[in-house]
Amino acid sequence: MKIAVLTLGCKVNKYESESMMLALKEQGHEVFSHLCFADVYIINTCAVTNEAERKSRQMVSRCLALNDKAKVYVCGCASQNNAKQFEKLKNVQAVYGNANKLDLANNLDQKGTHIKDLPNIYEDVYKAYPTQIRAYVKIQDGCNNFCTYCLIPYLRGRSRSRDFNSILKEVDSLKNSVKEIVLTGIDVSDYKIDGEKALDVLVDKLSSYKNIRFRLSSLEQGVVDEKLLVALKKSNFCPHFHLSLQSGCDSVLKRMNRKYKTKDYLSTVKLIRKYFKDANISTDIIVGFKGETKKEFKTTYNFAKKVKFANIHIFPYSVRLGTVAQKQNYFEVDKKIKKAREAKLQSLNAKLHKKYINKFKNKTLTVLVEEKVGEYFVGYSENYIKCYIKSPVKINEFVKVKIKKQFQDGALAITV
Repeated sequence: MKIAVLTLGCKVNKYESESMMLALKEQGHEVFSHLCFADVYIINTCAVTNEAERKSRQMVSRCLALNDKAKVYVCGCASQNNAKQFEKLKNVQAVYGNANKLDLANNLDQKGTHIKDLPNIYEDVYKAYPTQIRAYVKIQDGCNNFCTYCLIPYLRGRSRSRDFNSILKEVDSLKNSVKEIVLTGIDVSDYKIDGEKALDVLVDKLSSYKNIRFRLSSLEQGVVDEKLLVALKKSNFCPHFHLSLQSGCDSVLKRMNRKYKTKDYLSTVKLIRKYFKDANISTDIIVGFKGETKKEFKTTYNFAKKVKFANIHIFPYSVRLGTVAQKQNYFEVDKKIKKAREAKLQSLNAKLHKKYINKFKNKTLTVLVEEKVGEYFVGYSENYIKCYIKSPVKINEFVKVKIKKQFQDGALAITV
């Protein structure tokens, strides 16, 4: 059978989708990771925002537009949150949650709704898809932060870490098939060994893999200390830190139940730059959170300017039913005001992004070439600059390039 596994949302979803693809391939199916004509569609959904849930539902229609006789299976955060929104959609055979996605891949004859309780221990049933240029390796699941705007702890469960040796075994299995590995999880910062925070221990152990470069997915500022940075410095880790912020205003951070102040965040940024002078520091910012005043937004804007982020992912706040923020007695920011704040921050982001790229003009970086787009070969440098290379180079190879200028959503580069 032709089966398309379609992924919405985070890198953890991507890892779990790829594991399902591997299981399906081992059963003899022809498997795709993009929207195309197929006999079966598996949709791994997202519920981080209302818009993400809407897109998850919409994906069912998009699949059936290609094959109206196809069978559709749904899993992930949106179905964990509300299975009923999928149960009555045309051609949907079965709805799963987050706890048993791999069961879906192994039981395509099942029908109905199969939402299980979220586990208390790490479900070590997934494994990375070994034929990709970049592989994702999941080291942790769940979250204990309970930010007031977020549903994820309720949809993914409490934080739980993968066995240290299991991670190393998976990395070892990938060492001859991929050039780059991203360590991912719902809250990577909370990775623990025997109940103690241990991200630095894991990073230190991975320093023995010299032919693979590693990345970390999103981090909380509190995990970044001298021990972690020393471990990163001696390892083949890429100097890109996606350091979650959400707001650059202390009063908003307090309403969000974020457990730091802006001065703590700024200290972390300075510490990173002490070890990695030219690190790419990117972040997420929510605009228009409940009760956000004009003054509070201005404080966030000025803070982002002060930090000099390389890139900002900007999200207009949307109320999520079931969150603490939904019940908080603060005013809702008008949609037009949210849009204006988003546009203002996007304009700042464009300037900051351009400034960061221009720092590397005529400097040499190492790019992992991933694809050919039109006349350009495209890939990412170690510090996560998207590079467009006109010279003919090999896909899935590292090449040394010199940055010439900002170009499209990255930089134009030439081989050296």
